Amino acid sequence: MKTVILLLASCVVTTTAFSPAPMQMSASSSNGRRDFFKKVGTAGVTSAAGVLFPLIASAEIDVPAQITEYEFPDDWGISFNYDEDAAKVRKHMVIATGLGKGANEMERFGKNMKKEMVDFVSYYRRFPKVAGKPSFSTLYTSINVLAGHYTSYGFKYPLPEKRRKRLYQEYAEIQKSLKRGR
Repeated sequence: MKTVILLLASCVVTTTAFSPAPMQMSASSSNGRRDFFKKVGTAGVTSAAGVLFPLIASAEIDVPAQITEYEFPDDWGISFNYDEDAAKVRKHMVIATGLGKGANEMERFGKNMKKEMVDFVSYYRRFPKVAGKPSFSTLYTSINVLAGHYTSYGFKYPLPEKRRKRLYQEYAEIQKSLKRGR
């Protein structure tokens, strides 16, 4: 939807840039040229932005309902193998994002989750080959969002719907990147 609006806006700007304007007599003709290049430049930038920077996370994601019953994981911690650790941290973050108010052992889960996220980031951000991967940068962003929520609201308060939707979009991107080995 955002892409369609962006394309329509660029078409409108392009049309107005090349539409005939009433001829005005002025002492300097450079004013008309400046206006023309301003309009054409705006149209070019708008069109190029839509093509060069597609909206990656704009895909519609189904946000699952919050849960209160779940199987508490027993595989906390990192194994120092990036692909396994990234998949495990992502899996735990998906569970943490889906927890609703009153979920059993929510506070203990949150404390374990935050420790695992801190351990993951503090270990893997030191390696340029890992830190440059798209999966790491997206996972790092997601970790910051979830850790920020825990810091601001504590471990007992569930994530708001808007934040959950954004995190589920990022989790989908992380999963795609990990499947591609990126």
